[in-house]
Order: sequence, then structure tokens, then C-alpha cells
Amino acid sequence: MLEIALSGEESWPADTEWPALAEKAVRAAFAETPHNELTTLDAAVELSIRFTDDAEVRSLNAQYRHKDTPTNVLSFPMVQPDLLETLANSDDGEALLGDIVLARETCAREAEEKGIAFADHAAHLIAHGTLHLLGYDHMEEHEAEEMEAMEVRALASIGITDPYFTMTGD
Repeated sequence: MLEIALSGEESWPADTEWPALAEKAVRAAFAETPHNELTTLDAAVELSIRFTDDAEVRSLNAQYRHKDTPTNVLSFPMVQPDLLETLANSDDGEALLGDIVLARETCAREAEEKGIAFADHAAHLIAHGTLHLLGYDHMEEHEAEEMEAMEVRALASIGITDPYFTMTGD
């Protein structure tokens, strides 16, 4: 069973049901991977999502990535990618997959720049962070293309348009 713990969502815009949005985005990301079975295990597979601000994300980014700047989302995997398959055989009944942290101001600015809804952009970042927890990355071009395609499909499955689509002028 998939358990998603949220914190800080009360400081984000009240016009969005953050727990429901997080649940949809996480499950949609899982569905695009071979690890979807983890969502239906008897054992608990847990992840946490922290909705916070640029200051906290900047501090975490400096501490863990040595980049003294805010970013839109950080992911902190707790399970090595090559061990994800073994979670289905967990004896203790639970596994902590990791943490996702989102920065409100950066998310809002990016959504405005892209001309998309704040909640849609947050859902994209949650799906993106979930894929990182599941071992996906975008360091190499082929990895980035694979991850972006998974994000596009995941978001489409919950009614959100392609976040990478850009219109070009004549």
C-alpha cells in the first residue's frame, strides 16, 4: 500500500486540495514505471512531500547539493534504485521510499512564466520528484528524454497537458 505523508500544504494556496493532487500525481508517476506494483503491496511503501518556500529549499539545496540557490523541487531517495525490486519482499511491513520538497515561490514563478496553472505545475513537480525517488534521472540526454516522456504520460493520465510543449511563433 502506498502512503503519502504531506506537510506544509497549509502555507500553499488554499484553492487547491493538495492531498488529492499529490496522491494523483504520485500514483500517475508510479503507473509509468515497472514499480507500480509497490502501490498495491500489503507492506506500506511511504513517501513524504513537503510544501515549503524558497528559503527552506535554498537551505536544503546548499546543504545537500552545494548549490546556494532555490530550486523548484528536491528529491531525497531513501532506497537505492537497484534495491527497489526487493521492496515487494519486505519483512518489516514498511519501506520509506524518500522525500520530495517543493518551493512555493519558484513553483509560482515558473507556472506564471509558462502560462499554466500553479496546481498543474506543482503536480508536474510532484510526478518529477516521484520518478527521482524511483531511480530515474536526467543527467544524460537519453535519461532526460525518457523521464520527460514518462512525466508527459503521467500528467496526461490525470488531465494535465504536456508541460514541455512550447508554442513557436511564425
